[in-house]
Amino acid sequence: MLKKERLVTILNLVNQSGIVTVNQLIEQLGVSDMTIRRDLADLENSNKLIRMHGGCQSLTYNMKNELAHDEKKSVFKKEKMEVAEIATSYVEEGDTIFLGTGTTIELFARYFDQHFIRIVTNSLPVFESLQDRVDKYDVILLGGNYRKKTGAFVGSITNSVLEKMRFSKSFIGVNGINNDCISNSNSEEGSTQQLALNCAEKKYIVADLHKLNKSDFYCFYNLSDIDGLITNSNLENEIRRHYSNYTQVISDTYKKYIN
Repeated sequence: MLKKERLVTILNLVNQSGIVTVNQLIEQLGVSDMTIRRDLADLENSNKLIRMHGGCQSLTYNMKNELAHDEKKSVFKKEKMEVAEIATSYVEEGDTIFLGTGTTIELFARYFDQHFIRIVTNSLPVFESLQDRVDKYDVILLGGNYRKKTGAFVGSITNSVLEKMRFSKSFIGVNGINNDCISNSNSEEGSTQQLALNCAEKKYIVADLHKLNKSDFYCFYNLSDIDGLITNSNLENEIRRHYSNYTQVISDTYKKYIN
């Protein structure tokens, strides 16, 4: 395939999907990692897409419909696993925690090692990931109006129950963080996440590094009102310093900070 054809194919793929990884492009086009990275650099220099660590995104990504849940699971999984491991190290014995929606938070179940905690969630996929823990932990799924796109229960029924609860800590996933604005794609889901944060003694945002400097439709919370932003260890120093102006940026396990 000629370079011109590759560039057109890459651009079509990223505009259709919003986000495409380098590995996906290698598999699709049958060329080397180096060739893909050169092509992405050329397209970025032509202002036709935005390069990210491990892939690229379309210029109109934030205006697109939200990716389906299964599509999100395949994007940046390694980074999400690291963030989930760091976040769960902040859960302590006997905590009552709220887990929001999102594919990163689904990975929490892999890393819990407490004898007992109480877990509340409005996410069906998160609840399903915890099903083999229900004999050990107190796991509560909030009902309400079901959003198929993210597997979340939202709306007045969800919120009326949620507002009566209090949590040691809330862990909330997001679609984007840009300066002080924490955002997602849906106002109802954002309102539920906002309430879950307000009901917690400690408030944590869980986001892989690709969510930083990105915005989505609905800004539901201020980063400056959050106790900690949990993200990847390889976050660029400049970005780390920027977001440290709003909150504590956490990219290592809690257990390494206590003796």
